[in-house]
Amino acid sequence: MFSKLKTLTVLAAAAATISVSAVAAPYIDVRVGPPPPRTEVIPAARAGYAWVPGFWDWRGRRHVWVNGHWERARRGYVYRAPTWEQNGDRWRLNRGMWARGDRDGDGVPNAVDRHPDNPRRP
Repeated sequence: MFSKLKTLTVLAAAAATISVSAVAAPYIDVRVGPPPPRTEVIPAARAGYAWVPGFWDWRGRRHVWVNGHWERARRGYVYRAPTWEQNGDRWRLNRGMWARGDRDGDGVPNAVDRHPDNPRRP
C-alpha cells in the first residue's frame, strides 16, 4: 500500500513539473520568420470583454494562424498582444498575456504614474 502511494506521489509531482515548465515559457525562438499578418474583421465591442487579436503561433515546425477571439476582461489588467521580434537570424514570439498594473500601456507602472489612465501623458 505504501509503495503504491509513494509511486502515485512521484507521478503527480512529475506531471506537475511538466505542466508548469510547458506553461512557464513566455516566448519561443525560431529561425523562420512569420508570414504577414492576416486581416481580421473585429466584431463590435462587447461590454466586459477584451478583443485578443489573431497571430501566427509556432507549433511543431511551422507557423499556424490563431484566430482572434473575445476574452473576459480582467479588472486591473491590460492585454498585451503576441508580437514577433527579429534578432539576427532568429525570430522570437513574445506570447500574449494579461499584464497587471499598467492600465494605459505607457510602460509606467500605475503605482508611480501620476496619470495612470492617460496614454498620451507628457
